Amino acid sequence: MVRQDQIAGAQTSKVTTNAVAHRLKCWPEFFDPIRRGLKTHDLRRADDRAFAVGDKILLEEYDPESRAYTGRSVVVRITYITSSDVPCALSQDALHPNFCILSIALCG
Repeated sequence: MVRQDQIAGAQTSKVTTNAVAHRLKCWPEFFDPIRRGLKTHDLRRADDRAFAVGDKILLEEYDPESRAYTGRSVVVRITYITSSDVPCALSQDALHPNFCILSIALCG
């Protein structure tokens, strides 16, 4: 299990000067593939927080059926952000302005 204080000390290959640590819920069907390094992107709301490349995210597995955290967590770093503001390919037309796709990499 990752402690909150480990976010700041997680190893990264590129450090952003003003990196922010975010704490987010992650449903079980997404948590395990992210933890194993298979899922390297995450669709998130972009209208409730300011994500930036280099930010770290503490993903805490949350079971929506039991409405409880499982106790498992993992730290990832944002490596790229696709949004309607910074589009790639058709994202300006296909991605709602309130959402973004975060490219993520496991930390340490």
